[in-house]
Amino acid sequence: MADPINPAHYQGAGGMQVIDFIEAFDLGFCLGNTAKYSSRAGRKGDAVEDLRKAAWYLAREIEHRTKMRGGQ
Repeated sequence: MADPINPAHYQGAGGMQVIDFIEAFDLGFCLGNTAKYSSRAGRKGDAVEDLRKAAWYLAREIEHRTKMRGGQ
């Protein structure tokens, strides 16, 4: 039976879950979602859609960091 909480598309090589990577590097919400969508691209539907989501979260993180350092 498939695991509805931790489905196969959340696991990479050796069964490592993306959440473990996100937590290990303390990525936070936007960078965590960037990693999540990038790593599962094509494993759960349309790869391009996942990559667009990853790009959206990365752009948001860049915008936030730019504002934090004074808009440079």
